[in-house]
Amino acid sequence: MTDRRRTILEGAARVIARRGVRGLRVTELAAEAGVSTALVYYHFKDRPGILRQALAFIGDRADRYTEPSDGTAAERPADPRELLERTLLLEFQDLPEVRENSTAWGELRAHTVFDPELREELAAAGTAWAAEVAELIAAIRPGAAPAEVTAAAERLTALLEGLSVRWLSGLLPLGHARHLMREAVRVEVDRLP
Repeated sequence: MTDRRRTILEGAARVIARRGVRGLRVTELAAEAGVSTALVYYHFKDRPGILRQALAFIGDRADRYTEPSDGTAAERPADPRELLERTLLLEFQDLPEVRENSTAWGELRAHTVFDPELREELAAAGTAWAAEVAELIAAIRPGAAPAEVTAAAERLTALLEGLSVRWLSGLLPLGHARHLMREAVRVEVDRLP
């Protein structure tokens, strides 16, 4: 990805997080990214193209901040339960990038309720996220039925999104949101055979 393209996508994530999908105007995006509107259209063709690429960018960025910081296996917990918990809890970092990502994800998700243009892409991203969590759960409970593992992953990812919204909006302190997530991991994993 070129630096300009990345700059535009970072700007799109910021604008979507602040103003929502309906508030995304190409002129405002261009100003946020410090580029011309012509350059935005050159890279993304149209507004739906911007939204699709912003969704993919937000997913990729979340993958980066939930992975070990230097990409080495040494930072990755050896215990699958610790890895699952760590992966989920990294979504509750009080960092601008994480706050922006979570807020933009929520705005994109809310947008698809009334406008299905991104529904398929959002569903695919949500399914991929749940599959990653299911893979971690299956490593903890290899004998569990795949359908049970998938259901547990779906519950955990849905809870994470809800807790994230509550934390970001000030309804829950960060520490309490993290505590609730840890407890949910314990409950979901312990109930599997």
